[in-house]
Amino acid sequence: MSHTEFNMMLAWYHKQKSVSMLRSLLVAANRANRILSAGGLTMLLLTSPAAAQSVSSVRGLGGGVAPLFGLVGPGNLYLDNQGTQGYIYNFGNNFESYNFRNPATGQAWSGALMTLGPQLSVGLIQGANQAGSPVVFPPVPREAGPLSPVQSGLLDDIIP
Repeated sequence: MSHTEFNMMLAWYHKQKSVSMLRSLLVAANRANRILSAGGLTMLLLTSPAAAQSVSSVRGLGGGVAPLFGLVGPGNLYLDNQGTQGYIYNFGNNFESYNFRNPATGQAWSGALMTLGPQLSVGLIQGANQAGSPVVFPPVPREAGPLSPVQSGLLDDIIP
């Protein structure tokens, strides 16, 4: 074997060795990336339901205390132990729509209202100003009384 052939074989051997080393490094890096991606996705899936909502206690429509779930976005879900369910959607700081229903009584009401937006309130601790909530609860609609009879002679003039 000549000196040139030996040098060419030696160069080929070193090239193969460096390629195989790079390949093993790439495989290890790819494996680490997959493990980190799977771990990150798992953490995102485990924490996203907790970050999706908050809950606060409000005065119930039927008395007592009820939970108000702050959903992702401008919506709030209301539930109480009398069976009333409701969804309050606050578009901005001064407009709100609502839809309530009580499956036990069959009563349902919906509508919209304008508010003045969140107001500052004095905090109970250290007297600090705290941002208020722009959510306003509409009252339960009042029961309408029976209609009074029509007292008019106009109908007698039309129908003989």
